[in-house]
Amino acid sequence: MKFGIVFFPTVGGANGEVTPTQYYDDGLHIAELADELGYFQVKLVEHYFFDYGGYSPDPTTFLAAVAARTSRLRIATGAVIPAFTHPVKLSGQLAMLDNISGGRLDVGFGRAFLPDEFTAFGIPLNESRARFEEGVEACVRLWTEDDLEWNGTFHQFGPVTMLPKPAQQPHPPVFVASTGNLDSCRTAGELGHHLQLIASVATREKVQEALSVYRRAWADAGHRAGTERIDLTFPCFVDEDREAAYRQGEYVERRMSEKMAAAVSAWATVKSDQYPGYDRMAAAAVGNGAAFDERVKENKVLAGTPDDVRGQLAEIADWYGDDIAIGLSVHSGHVPRVDVERGLRLFAERVAPEFTDGR
Repeated sequence: MKFGIVFFPTVGGANGEVTPTQYYDDGLHIAELADELGYFQVKLVEHYFFDYGGYSPDPTTFLAAVAARTSRLRIATGAVIPAFTHPVKLSGQLAMLDNISGGRLDVGFGRAFLPDEFTAFGIPLNESRARFEEGVEACVRLWTEDDLEWNGTFHQFGPVTMLPKPAQQPHPPVFVASTGNLDSCRTAGELGHHLQLIASVATREKVQEALSVYRRAWADAGHRAGTERIDLTFPCFVDEDREAAYRQGEYVERRMSEKMAAAVSAWATVKSDQYPGYDRMAAAAVGNGAAFDERVKENKVLAGTPDDVRGQLAEIADWYGDDIAIGLSVHSGHVPRVDVERGLRLFAERVAPEFTDGR
């Protein structure tokens, strides 16, 4: 098992919340500490406009700064959105980042799911999957082919030869970000892409089904067994004092639920066959932080003392396999940096060694 950290800002600067400058500065210091402590990866989202992720409209910019201040930590997008960026631009940004980091980039691609983001970019929701698939394929081919002529549904260009080529050859590891959609997991496995899954938003059974579909598709497509990578993300709150960990977790989860509810509110009046069930998301988000204890019991959130969290991770390994990577969502902007850093040290010293075999 490997452990990384995940940054997901859910602040907007109002009512005493941290400013963008402070959020980025804290994040860079946290990333430096994670590098020193032996965490393997730092991952950042792409979102716009809302307090729910809005401090990160371009994760590659921040991750380039992380790369400059670390030496071992892998740098991951979790995820960039091909639907919102021309593939020539996106592939070039990512290739630069891979070179700046010395070949430490993991590229997570996502479809996006907030209606207001699609509206702002002038992209119909019903084009989401097709734009995602075309964008990912175009980026990979731009990295690996010269004189590429592209005649897709949404983009036409070429012949062009992308410079720079990625530092990692033939290209950086490609991940598909998903909340557990079975078609997405199946396609990722068939194409030989890796998987980023937000395990905290689904039941154990649904996560197990998604991973089973992915692993079976990977094997059936003839990809080499054991080379697939699976990253699961969980919020994490660890403290010597269980009550302190729970207080912190309850507060962060409640604030995140409030921010998410505002960001997904458009789903109350929007329906799309590409996003089945998302029209109920607004109502679900409002109550997301109400049952924190239950979410901990279900291992959707890692919280408590080091002993508590070790017990949770042992169950997670039994459920999903011990060959996975766990992304600890620790930097929302609602927890002081000193507390985040104390939790990371505690996890690295008292939790991780039981599950890791070296770095």
